[in-house]
Amino acid sequence: QVQLVESGGGLVQPGGSLRLSCAASGSIFSAYAMGWYRQAPGKQRELVALITSGGITNYKDSVKGRFTISRDNAKNMVYLQMNSLKPEDTAVYYCNAKRIPTMGIYDYWGQGTQVTVSS
Repeated sequence: QVQLVESGGGLVQPGGSLRLSCAASGSIFSAYAMGWYRQAPGKQRELVALITSGGITNYKDSVKGRFTISRDNAKNMVYLQMNSLKPEDTAVYYCNAKRIPTMGIYDYWGQGTQVTVSS
């Protein structure tokens, strides 16, 4: 069992920045791929950024060059630095941990943190 707790959301003006944090506990953090997803009202949850256990990153096209995902395995933390925020970035952001060993699938979610981009 992995427990995830997000923090760092809030209200920011267009063009501003926020840094989201996700604290993980309960398992071997370094073995998991970590991701940030977001969901706006009435829309599907979508992948924003992913970082594998090996440090490979992937981003949704619309956030490339603006968002950066990183992890600190020593602290069991993953971060999402968000710059040049736009109103369309408004959503609840969720932290995800995923691991697929030889047998079994492990998939955990945090409770989410609200990000609102508005003038």
